[in-house]
Amino acid sequence: MSTANEMSFLDHLEELRWHLIRSSLAIIIVATLAFIAKDFIFDTLIFGPKKADFWTYELFCNISKFMGQGTSFCIQELPFRIQSRAVSGQFSAHLWTSITAGFIIAFPYVLLEFWRFIRPGLHANERKNARGFIFIASVLFFMGVLFGYYIVTPLSINFLGSYTVSNEVFNDFDLDSYIGLLRAAVLSSGFIFELPILMYFLTKIGLVTPNFLRTNRKFAIVIVLSISAIITPPDIASQIIVTIPILILYEVSILISKIVFKRQQKNNE
Repeated sequence: MSTANEMSFLDHLEELRWHLIRSSLAIIIVATLAFIAKDFIFDTLIFGPKKADFWTYELFCNISKFMGQGTSFCIQELPFRIQSRAVSGQFSAHLWTSITAGFIIAFPYVLLEFWRFIRPGLHANERKNARGFIFIASVLFFMGVLFGYYIVTPLSINFLGSYTVSNEVFNDFDLDSYIGLLRAAVLSSGFIFELPILMYFLTKIGLVTPNFLRTNRKFAIVIVLSISAIITPPDIASQIIVTIPILILYEVSILISKIVFKRQQKNNE
């Protein structure tokens, strides 16, 4: 088999094409299974955060009681309905939700194909240092997805679903709008949790250093707060809940960058 140095530009494009094809096939296969499991995907997962007995709401309710606040954070019902006003609305939602589920579940395999593409171009020590990349990146992504589903989504739905400007207006949310909010919360959180992996590679190629990350921590905090404001409803409590894990990820990224930077300096000696 040709090495990375022997392959032409067109050979690289052909190799990339097959990696993309295999990744797409994996997503389609999982999406097909998700399409078949419609009842579980929608009734249990998609519409779970709409129900008052959702795990997150019960957790906040128990915390409220434990802190002596009574039932101030308990939810009896979410005062809104979901409707579909387009002829193909429900089928379209079913199709795209299945594709999204396919991408999320097949994410480790997509990473594997990405790794197989870049691996031949790495030195032996670089391949050794990047061992466990797929596992760690997948774990971080799934942690982000769970955070988005169990924290960001219910906070957003509870705030926006209960918000009213007048008793004359009843909240009837379109199906696409509801699923779009959930999809954005889950995917954005999943990718945000990849921050340590991103900093690892940026440090490897010399674009960032641990000193740069520490020096610009105050700017990072502003960016984090901005991201939190975008993916959460505009109330302080929700933004704080989302900001804390992102700041922790940033500090972890500094630690990872420091380890990588020290290794590079040691190898250059």
